[in-house]
Amino acid sequence: MIKRKMLALSLSAVAVLSLAACSSSQSTSKKTTSAPSGKLSNVSYSSHKASYYRGGTSYSGKVRSLKLNTSKYTTKTITVNKKKIKVRCYTNLVYVSKPVSTKYQSMNIYVPEKYFHNKKINGYTKSTAPIFMPNNIGGYMAGTAGTLTASAMGGGGGAPSGTKSSSKPTGKAPTTSGKSSSSSTSLNANGGASSTSATQAALAKGYVVAAPGARGRDTKQNGKYTGKAPSAIVDLKAAVRYLKFNKSRLAGNTNKIISDGTSAGGAMSALLGSTGNSAGYKPYLKAIGAANTSDNIFASFVFAPITNLDNANTAYEWEFSGVNSISGASMTPGASSSQTTLTSKQKKLSKQLQSDFVSYVNKSGIKANGQTLKLNSDGTGSFATLIKKQIMNSAQTALDKGTTIKASKYPWLTIKSGKVTNVDLTKYFKSVGRSKTPPAFDALDVSQAENIEFGDSTTNAKHFTKFSQTHNTKSGATTADSSIIKLMNPMDYIGQKSTATTAKHFWIRYGETDSNTSVAVPTLLAQKLKNAGVDVNYHVQWNTGHAGDYDMTNMFKWVDSIAK
Repeated sequence: MIKRKMLALSLSAVAVLSLAACSSSQSTSKKTTSAPSGKLSNVSYSSHKASYYRGGTSYSGKVRSLKLNTSKYTTKTITVNKKKIKVRCYTNLVYVSKPVSTKYQSMNIYVPEKYFHNKKINGYTKSTAPIFMPNNIGGYMAGTAGTLTASAMGGGGGAPSGTKSSSKPTGKAPTTSGKSSSSSTSLNANGGASSTSATQAALAKGYVVAAPGARGRDTKQNGKYTGKAPSAIVDLKAAVRYLKFNKSRLAGNTNKIISDGTSAGGAMSALLGSTGNSAGYKPYLKAIGAANTSDNIFASFVFAPITNLDNANTAYEWEFSGVNSISGASMTPGASSSQTTLTSKQKKLSKQLQSDFVSYVNKSGIKANGQTLKLNSDGTGSFATLIKKQIMNSAQTALDKGTTIKASKYPWLTIKSGKVTNVDLTKYFKSVGRSKTPPAFDALDVSQAENIEFGDSTTNAKHFTKFSQTHNTKSGATTADSSIIKLMNPMDYIGQKSTATTAKHFWIRYGETDSNTSVAVPTLLAQKLKNAGVDVNYHVQWNTGHAGDYDMTNMFKWVDSIAK
C-alpha cells in the first residue's frame, strides 16, 4: 500500500514538472523582442580601423569631459509675442570626447530662466519640460549649432538638396507655377530651416531647446573629407547621447527629446526618430567619443524630407514622367539653368525609373487601411489613390479654413458645394512642375548634392543606386558601400524592433507645390511608420513649397498633446 502511494506521488510529481516545463516553454516563446541597447562598451572596430569611422582622421588630443558645467552660462532676454522671456544659455558645448570638428560637433542649450526659480511654464517644470532639438542641416551640408537670436547658416555657400554643385541657393522656400508659399518660412543658406523662430517659440511654450551642429558633405580637414555619410546622423545621435549623459545636470526631460529638421535636415530628423540605438552606427559613435548611453528619442518633426534616397530617383519619375519641361530650376536647382526641356535620352531614363518605382511599391508590403499598396504600370492603383486622397485632404483643409480656391486656377481639382471630390493626378503633377532632370538625386555624372554626400574620406562623390552606376557617365565613378547607403535610409529600420528603437510620435509635413522630391516619399514614410504602430500626424500643406517650421501654433499644440 505504501509503495503504491509513493508511486502515485512520484507520477504526480513528474506530471507537475512536465506541466511546469511546458508552461516555461510557452512563456519563453511568447517573450516580446527586447529593444536594442545603446551601450558602446563592447563595440569593436572589426571591419575597419577607428580612423575609417572618423572620416579618415585619427584623434591624439586630450579626451574631453562630457560633463556639463552648469555654472558656465550667460543670460539673454528675448521677446516672443510681445512677451519678454529670460533665457539661460549654455553655448559652444562640444558633445563628443574625441571630436573631428569642434566647429560642428557642438551644441547650444537654452533654458527658460523661470525653471531655476521653481516656477512652471505652460504646466511644465524644470524636470518635466520637453527638449526641442532643431537642426540647421540643408543640402546635406554641415550645419552649425542653432542660435537664439540669429540663424545659423551651416558651412557657408551651400545649396538645397538635389542641387548640382555649381548651383547657387536662393535662401527662400521655392514655389512653382507662380504660386505663393503662404505658410512657409525662409530657408537658411544651405536649404535647411532657419531654426531661430522655432527656438524662440519653443522657449515661450516652456520647452528646453538643444540645438546641435553636425558635419556635412562639405566638411574637410587636412585634405580629408570628414563629413560624408553617415557623419551628420552620427553627430546628431551623439548630441542626443550628450543630453542623456547629462540628464542629472540638465533642465528638461531627456525621455521627451523631440527632433526637428527640414529638407536634408528633415531626412536627418526622420533617421534620428527611426534608428534609435541601432548597431550599425555604434562604431562611428565610439570613434568620436560619444557618450556610452542611448540615442533613441521621443518624437520627430519632419519637414520636406529629402530621404529614402536609394528610391527617390524612381519616385520622382513616377510623379513627373511625361512632364518634360523644366520649371523652377533657378529656385530648385537640379538641372542646368539653361536647360528648359528634357532630352530624348532623359525621357527614356525617366520611363525606366518610373517602371522601377512601380516594382518598388509592389514589393514594399506597405499597407493602407489594411490593404497592401499596389501600383499598375499605367500609374493607377491603391497607392495612386492614397496620394490622391492626400492632395484632396490638403485642399479640403485649406477650404475649411477659409482659403479661396478657384477652379480656374486649379483645373486638376474638382470641388462641389465646398467639398473636394476629385484630383486629376496627371494634371496635378504637371501643375507642380518638374525642377530636376533624371536621375534627380543620383546624377549619372555624380554631380548632385546627394552624390557628394555619399563620397568618402578620399573620394568627393559616389553613386548610391545600381541604376545610376549602370548608366554612369563619369570616368572612374564608383558606388558607395551598401552598409552606408542603408545607414542613410529610415525605411530600412522602421518596424525592426529588435535592431532599432523607433520614436513613438512623428509629425510629417510636405508642401503641396514642392518639387524638390516626390510626394510619394513622405507618404510612404508616414505609411510605413503607421504600419509599425507609430503615432503619425501627416499632412500635405496647401500652397506651400519646400519649407519647414510652418504652422508652429499647431506644431507645439501637438507636442503638448503627446508630452504632458
